[in-house]
Amino acid sequence: MTSFAPLLDQFRGGTPPDRDEIAQIVRGLVDGSMTDAQAGAFAMAVCLHGLGDEGLLALTTQMRDSGTVLEWGLDGPVIDKHSTGGVGDCTSFLIAPALAACGAYVPMISGRGLGHTGGTLDKLESIPGITADIAPAKFRKIVGEVGCAIVAASTDVAPADKRLYAVRDVTGTVKSTALITASILSKKLAAGLDALVLDIKMGSGAFMKTVAEAEVLANALVSVANGAGCKTTALITDMNQPLAKSMGNALELSEALHALTGDGVDHDLPDMAANLAGSVLASVGLAQDATQGADLIADTFYNGNAAEVFGRMISAMGGPHDFVDRWEDRLPSAPVMQEVLPPRAGFVTAIDGEALGQLVVHLGGGRKTIGGRIDHSVGLSDIAALGDQIDADVPLCMLHARSEHDADAATKIIRAAITLGDAPMDLPPTIYKRVGQGG
Repeated sequence: MTSFAPLLDQFRGGTPPDRDEIAQIVRGLVDGSMTDAQAGAFAMAVCLHGLGDEGLLALTTQMRDSGTVLEWGLDGPVIDKHSTGGVGDCTSFLIAPALAACGAYVPMISGRGLGHTGGTLDKLESIPGITADIAPAKFRKIVGEVGCAIVAASTDVAPADKRLYAVRDVTGTVKSTALITASILSKKLAAGLDALVLDIKMGSGAFMKTVAEAEVLANALVSVANGAGCKTTALITDMNQPLAKSMGNALELSEALHALTGDGVDHDLPDMAANLAGSVLASVGLAQDATQGADLIADTFYNGNAAEVFGRMISAMGGPHDFVDRWEDRLPSAPVMQEVLPPRAGFVTAIDGEALGQLVVHLGGGRKTIGGRIDHSVGLSDIAALGDQIDADVPLCMLHARSEHDADAATKIIRAAITLGDAPMDLPPTIYKRVGQGG
């Protein structure tokens, strides 16, 4: 059996592994010769010391090559979007079908909840009958016939990342630019993409708390992805408040369906989806520029084309054939629902998105251990936004919980996480910067 102790000891001392040693680590992640403890030690050393440019490219491409790298041969560009993780971020459910409705193909390999952020697959699996663990052959079939599919990284797609991703969630190593970069891109590049748009979240509900931190990650992602031959744009976007008005698996999916069907949703969610998807449409020539691309994407929400594609995707993945027509009846609801009133009247001046994300996890909507079960029904809805003027009898949000005890404990956390001031604030921009193609 391979001994990783000398390599890890060297790395702990500040000397990063070279390309051959990274290849050894990736093989160990796949064949099991590297234990969870050793994988955690490697992840922690990356957090502390980094890998350097060459090491990061090596880890990314070797994790990509640890499994199947898809080839498509379709009659349109193969493109995708990825978010670095925030709260109330459910744009994937709008972007994938909208891009497909515009003539692209979207093989979206997504993740489950990580840290305080919700997972796209956990949200998707709120739908009865859905399975996100789909074999590559079926994945290819759905993408080719429907135009998009949102699936888990199977044992055949970047298996080294799947192992490392699970370890990071329970070893305090989520917040690493190098590990985030390698994790995102190993899956994305394994999907055989022509182009990619990245949503780099910044703020209280994101892993990156400042624009400077987000720009470091954006530059790393764009550099590695373009170096591997994938046209890539990154948008640094605001996450000082939840993007949607909801947090929690079924609740966020519900809000995404409202947006897809044009039914009274706040504009921040579909506008962000249109800006992200419009950028990648422009990078592959399906739009003249990002502005026209955003308009084309928005049209698919208003004319119903994106919703129609989404419904066909859900059916192909094992969900109800009529889900888009009857989604409100199909999603689970929590047994306890109650309003959370503010401690006083005022203007919303700050929202601790990370605290709210951790709250959703503790309510049961996320995992505390590898493989832990989640409750798709719990979370928050109708969350107050930055700048809102709140009277004492106007709720900060609606709380969805499993028990009265959970609800009472959560109420205190919500009141502490949403700050009220005596005067309105200047609202942050939704998009801070573009990096890369068309940036």
